[in-house]
Amino acid sequence: MEAGIVGLPNVGKSTLFNALTESSGAEAKNYPFCTIEPNVGVVAVPDPRLQRIQEFIPTDKVIPTAMKIVDIAGLVKGASEGQGRGNQFLSHIREVDAIMHVVRCFNDDNITHVDGSVDPVRDIETIETELLLADLEVVESAHNRSQKKARSGDKEAVRRVDVLEQCRELLQAGTPLRALELSDEEDQKVLRGFGLMTAKKMLYVGNVDEDSLDGGNDYYKALQKYADETGGETVMVCARIEEELIELEPAERAEMLEGLGMAEPALHVVIRAAYKLLGLQSFFTAGQVEVRAWPILEGSLAPQAAGVIHTDFEKGFIRAEIFSLADLEEFGSEAEIRANGRLRVEGKEYVMQENDIVHFLCNP
Repeated sequence: MEAGIVGLPNVGKSTLFNALTESSGAEAKNYPFCTIEPNVGVVAVPDPRLQRIQEFIPTDKVIPTAMKIVDIAGLVKGASEGQGRGNQFLSHIREVDAIMHVVRCFNDDNITHVDGSVDPVRDIETIETELLLADLEVVESAHNRSQKKARSGDKEAVRRVDVLEQCRELLQAGTPLRALELSDEEDQKVLRGFGLMTAKKMLYVGNVDEDSLDGGNDYYKALQKYADETGGETVMVCARIEEELIELEPAERAEMLEGLGMAEPALHVVIRAAYKLLGLQSFFTAGQVEVRAWPILEGSLAPQAAGVIHTDFEKGFIRAEIFSLADLEEFGSEAEIRANGRLRVEGKEYVMQENDIVHFLCNP
């Protein structure tokens, strides 16, 4: 599962990517298209629950789960027609599972804005329009191809035509496909097969200056208002500060955070929001060797969770022994949880929940 970072040029995408991945893998310069090929990094998902588990089950290793982040080059007006290498960059967006849209919410005369001024809503609409136009082109082309097969009675083609017609209607009205509600799983599968960009979940990352970290600024408030009206989510970050933080030693980092009035780096909030955006949640395993978080899609069944650890575990799944983090904090140990009858034994139909700590029993 991958989240792609998109936005106009010079909004702080590569700076944010470097901070997220604690690297200098993405070139961040004051000119458009300093990024051409996408930069890919894997980031740990900060999860304070791991430390809480380790307080009761001491181990040598604490291993968080991780997610993949892709820094995609900046889009400009006309990208859907090939402007600014638009076709190449749009193809990169089609390949990710969710989108983190970085929006410039700061003034800086030393950093050029491609449209000459800062306006978060206009910038969002520029990107959204290009994604809509590119999606419409894909939908119309696929619709024309599918119609020929549908006339011959091909049931799958008939289904595709129906889904594509719903997509076309929304796109022509200027509405992203995130608004499309498909209750049938087969219809949803058809939609996913086209990699349509406006169907992907969207998180708006408002990149502010240091002076705006306490409560935001008018630019960020305009971004929040737009997101509220369109059903989106927002997080605020000062990418430049976050890039400085990762270069510090832990003690210096803690001192700087205190000085800024921040409980934790804003990046932690961004990463967790992106993780949720991908529809992911974590379960935990804990034993003598390690405490570890594992990623699963929300709604996953116990055998599927076992398969994340090893594919053979899903095939040979027998049952899962589960207790919650709250149980651990209440009773202090797994032995006491068992003694008090709070250890649950779950079968193949169990839907995994947040805060589950699990032992899987499987055939070899």
